[in-house]
Amino acid sequence: MSLLPSVGDGNCYYILTEDCAYGSKYFKSGNMCFCSERSYLRSFADRPSARFLKVVMLDDGSTVTVNVEILQPVRKEVAALLLGIGGPSERLDCFLERLSLEAALQAVPGQKVTAEIDRQHFPGVVRYIGSIHKSASAALSPVFFGVELQGEGENRGRSDGSYHGTEYFKCKPGCGIFLPLSRVQFTPAPGDGYGKQKPKLDAEEAVPVKVGDAVSFYVDEVLTKGIAMAVYREGSQWFVKVCPEEEGTTDIFREIPMDSVVKENLLSQSVFSTFESDVGLGHSKQMKRQASESGEEGESGNPPLEVNSMVQITLDKGNQVFGIIRWLGYLPQIKHKMAGVELDEDKGVTAGEWLGKYYFHCAPKRGLFVKLQSCQPDVRFQCSRGGDLNLVDDGGREALPHAPVSFPPLRDEEAVSVLRGRMKGIQGHCNSCYVDAALFSLFSCTSVLDSMLFTPFTLCDRNVQDILREEIVNPLRKTGFVKARSVMHLREQLTEKGKCSSFTNAEKDPEEFLSLIMQKILGIEPLLKLQSGGHEGLDCYCYQIIMDKQEDLVVPDVQQLVEHSFLTYDQKLVEIPSCFIIQMPRFGKEYKMFSKIIPSLELDITDLLLDSPRECCVCGDVATLECSGCFKDKIFAPTGLKQFCGTCSKQVHSHYRRRAHKPTRLRVPEEFQCRSPQGSQRVPREKMELFAVLCIETSHYVSFVKYGPDNEHWMFFDSMADRHGDENGFNIPTVTLCPEVAKYLDLPLAVLALEQPRDMDGVAKRLFCDAYMYMYQSKKMALYK
Repeated sequence: MSLLPSVGDGNCYYILTEDCAYGSKYFKSGNMCFCSERSYLRSFADRPSARFLKVVMLDDGSTVTVNVEILQPVRKEVAALLLGIGGPSERLDCFLERLSLEAALQAVPGQKVTAEIDRQHFPGVVRYIGSIHKSASAALSPVFFGVELQGEGENRGRSDGSYHGTEYFKCKPGCGIFLPLSRVQFTPAPGDGYGKQKPKLDAEEAVPVKVGDAVSFYVDEVLTKGIAMAVYREGSQWFVKVCPEEEGTTDIFREIPMDSVVKENLLSQSVFSTFESDVGLGHSKQMKRQASESGEEGESGNPPLEVNSMVQITLDKGNQVFGIIRWLGYLPQIKHKMAGVELDEDKGVTAGEWLGKYYFHCAPKRGLFVKLQSCQPDVRFQCSRGGDLNLVDDGGREALPHAPVSFPPLRDEEAVSVLRGRMKGIQGHCNSCYVDAALFSLFSCTSVLDSMLFTPFTLCDRNVQDILREEIVNPLRKTGFVKARSVMHLREQLTEKGKCSSFTNAEKDPEEFLSLIMQKILGIEPLLKLQSGGHEGLDCYCYQIIMDKQEDLVVPDVQQLVEHSFLTYDQKLVEIPSCFIIQMPRFGKEYKMFSKIIPSLELDITDLLLDSPRECCVCGDVATLECSGCFKDKIFAPTGLKQFCGTCSKQVHSHYRRRAHKPTRLRVPEEFQCRSPQGSQRVPREKMELFAVLCIETSHYVSFVKYGPDNEHWMFFDSMADRHGDENGFNIPTVTLCPEVAKYLDLPLAVLALEQPRDMDGVAKRLFCDAYMYMYQSKKMALYK
């Protein structure tokens, strides 16, 4: 194919079909670029076989040399439409949806459309097509659709037809909105050019290949297999968009003329057959007939299947797949009610698309459209009358439940290669930073709370758990990036389940989010079990440090703050926690009790445990007494609760300044009561390691995550580090390494106290001065919880 498309302004426009790295920059597939016709001719006139072309990226204006194999030429008018779409991945999807793209090209003012606003769809009429923020320096201005919303869409808009003071059309205030191609669904008028291209029923039936068919074709004389993802017509010729098997789960497709494709009778039977084979796990043919008659009922006693129902489907040859229904309805030219299912594994044929239109969204090769009657409730999560999970197959043997797909946390060099860079981490949107920073901290580089993703807790909401695992944690650990719409999907569920209307748009605190999802939605056990003043039952998920201002604590570390707080309120840990989340002492988001706090890379909780053996801070023998007065005495070490054996306590309190102290007796475990002071066995120390720190500055949360064992192994995450575009743009999350943190961790306390925040290197100032929440883990206890 020639790389020189039709040109009207002397430029050739292209879209990247694969990711491209150039120097320190990284461009994802879907980015747009151009070169002048003169540059193109100069590059290829003398070297027809040249493989590289120098182009200018339309998004940031940088000049890049790109392999021509990943450049797909586009017409200028197509490039302008695609340029209005902010995200490169979504842009590439729209480019591949030829039917929708052609409809957009032929759209005219006055045409009825459906506008997508905040994931909802409203009727409207196109009033304007063109650019809305022209720039003299830009090579190409993006094209948007000015839509006047009607019916239930009224007052859902954002203007009266004006944008930044310029009037493009007139309508009532709140009824106008400017949208990119990806947010408009076109309803072609009868008899127009686009309508003529839509296949009629008899033409559709004559097409030998349909979406979902397994097909074969030749590439350089090599027989290649794949799945038909779309079937469309350009002029009089039919094309098939194929996802080749060797491409895996990428978004790279091949568009092949229908005459060059051979259909194989594989998956097509599984999509459209009535599934006469047994559905597995004891379902009889009689039950399947009942399901066929009802259309929506599963086993007797099971509720009708609906969106978000967990189901199982039997494909050809008895292969069974599991998934979640994401869409229900009727597809063009199919009389049966259909279900759009997002599968647990890459055994599907689509990403939620059917004949060029998306009915739901999921990862490529995870989507499958099947007859609703072919879906059965997922028996892995069906309860028996006794309330236990049904794990027995038709032979009476115990069957293991199908384990959800999971990815391990990222560590060391793998964490750097997967997570570092722009458009990495979790994309921020609409005040989501409190969620973004918390989730990145808890799941990117540690598995301490992975039970939240899998364990069937008492109150566990499976839908929320699946969203958290499949849409956020797995993509984060697999590709290093989570789209904003995935977090919004989770926030919508928090709004619904938490009965709070502001979780999708308002600023919240991380502890509010964590308590809601852990306690009320997933129902996991409290992370901390506390006793205060001899009374147990003070359980919590996040521990808030509360303390009076201490004159001697100028630049404290986390160990000191925790010890002061526990001693002040006579608190003890009933058991060793697997995860210890600690909120720093501050009043609201503005006032901080301490200008700097030093991260304690290890938190020693030995002396904070209830009825745990303690060590005399003087001689090292088993301690029997604890003294809060000595803890505040400056003559002792600044950290560590002050506990003594009987002999040392008498000596310490013989001093006239300490005679008024009132030590409290400790409960010594029986096995330590007869231990010799000279024994080689020491009191075991229980320590937790720091794995993340959440920080806040001017109402925006960011996080530091420790990805390796050394002091230099820190990365800094900001979900809204940069932004592309204005109202219709998007945030650019960024993850950077910050080894400069180690420099300050190694400084003596007195020197660190004198460091001016404005003089600190890199982002270190934010770690030491803006800390809001510290997260510690006990890898030993994580094995049991």
